[in-house]
Amino acid sequence: MPDVTDVRVLITGGSSGLGLAMARALADGGAHVLITGRGEERLRAAVSALSETPGRVDGIVMDVRDEESVRHGAEESFRRLGGLDVLVNNAGLGMRHVNPRFLTEPRPFWEVNPAGFRDVVDTNLTGYFLVAREIAPRFVERGHGKIINISMNYETMRRRGFVPYGPSRAGAESLSAIMAADLAGSGVTVNILLPGGATATGMIPDDVPDELTGSLLDPAVMAAPVRWLCAAESEGVTGERLVATEFDAWLKERSRA
Repeated sequence: MPDVTDVRVLITGGSSGLGLAMARALADGGAHVLITGRGEERLRAAVSALSETPGRVDGIVMDVRDEESVRHGAEESFRRLGGLDVLVNNAGLGMRHVNPRFLTEPRPFWEVNPAGFRDVVDTNLTGYFLVAREIAPRFVERGHGKIINISMNYETMRRRGFVPYGPSRAGAESLSAIMAADLAGSGVTVNILLPGGATATGMIPDDVPDELTGSLLDPAVMAAPVRWLCAAESEGVTGERLVATEFDAWLKERSRA
């Protein structure tokens, strides 16, 4: 995998699931990683689990839905890491938040609780905006930086019973495209990364059907593409949408172009 030694990375929602898998991949490569989460106990456990990696891992409590929390978290990130090279917007809430049995008993949109709808959108879309809003100007001032926004398959955005998760991720993809356009020529890049299928994380309900269990992706599928996006090899690449399960083929095609 590409070398990420001493690359300074902030991963929101990094205490579990895809975020933790990406933190491990980067720390294994020698990166300095700061993960965020809303729960201090879970953060401590995640940092402890990554303590023997070649890199350096630390955690900070931050609620991406709250402007003041994000402002403090951004300042603390730059202080602890001595600067920042990469922001990975990953913190998210899944369909379990509004319907614990969403795979077996999907609900129509009109039965979704408005408070739950707001929670998911505030985390998955507004959270991406708030964190990037704090980090991007610092990147622009420096003339360099990378933003990676985590997303999901297009099919899931339109799937029956997937309000508000689908719309929140669709909005994040639109946000990413606009961010890339707004930052063009600044030295700051914006790319989208998604696993390419349902992953074995806490977003999957306990009553998942047996036929689906065997098809779940290991969160480690994100390791190679996130390492590449954080490394020098991806310098100047922006506005791309990388699917982890297709990354090797994408990279080969890119090398031939």
